[in-house]
Amino acid sequence: MTYCVGMQLDRGIVFMSDTRTNAGVDNISTFRKMAHFEAPGERCITLMTAGNLATTQAVVSLLQERSKSPEQRSPDIEHLPTMFQVAQLVGQTLREVIARHDGDGGQKASSAFNATILLGGQIKGGAPRLFLIYPEGNFIEASDDTPYFQIGETKYGRPILVRAYDPAMSFEEAMKLLLVSFDSTIKANLSVALPLDFHIYDADSLKLGRTGRIHAEDAYFQEISSGWGVALREAFTNLPDFRFPEQQD
Repeated sequence: MTYCVGMQLDRGIVFMSDTRTNAGVDNISTFRKMAHFEAPGERCITLMTAGNLATTQAVVSLLQERSKSPEQRSPDIEHLPTMFQVAQLVGQTLREVIARHDGDGGQKASSAFNATILLGGQIKGGAPRLFLIYPEGNFIEASDDTPYFQIGETKYGRPILVRAYDPAMSFEEAMKLLLVSFDSTIKANLSVALPLDFHIYDADSLKLGRTGRIHAEDAYFQEISSGWGVALREAFTNLPDFRFPEQQD
């Protein structure tokens, strides 16, 4: 399992993913879940994946290979004119890989090979866009009503996003919010773990933005983790005590 979040802001898009994969408690590894496709000044696209590792690696590898020889493998992710068409291509590629694993060429995804993908970025002439792509190859797009997407182990990190997200927040605030969300998920689920990869895409820059990896020993992450725990305990203590009926005036 994994945990990935794509968050659309007025300033651009923030991406964050963990790196844990596991096939049982005694087979845990670290793999990068984030990939980039960039043509500076023309497009910048980020993918994040969750699900079967063989499936997700095959999808990313196919997209990369096709972009290296577009004249033979058209269409490809680095030449399509819109983000919508890129989302269609990624969905088709995901469905193709799963069908190959299923062995019958059908479109129904086997749960053993399921995968979901977050796709975001911008192509010259269009606005920044963010998509959630399902194993069947269909997808939905982020909007004002649904401005961020999560894939993988989503439930533990969602409450803080619901309560604190603001499209006008700065990238620094967005990073803080996502780190709290990831910290809550990591503490609640062993299948999600550091290090965390991130990419901050500035709207209309059309190039790879600030990227990095946050490790367990990162001082800021440790401060966020311990500070959030203290803040929650203090907030809980400050809430009014429950009163049973017989205690009420």
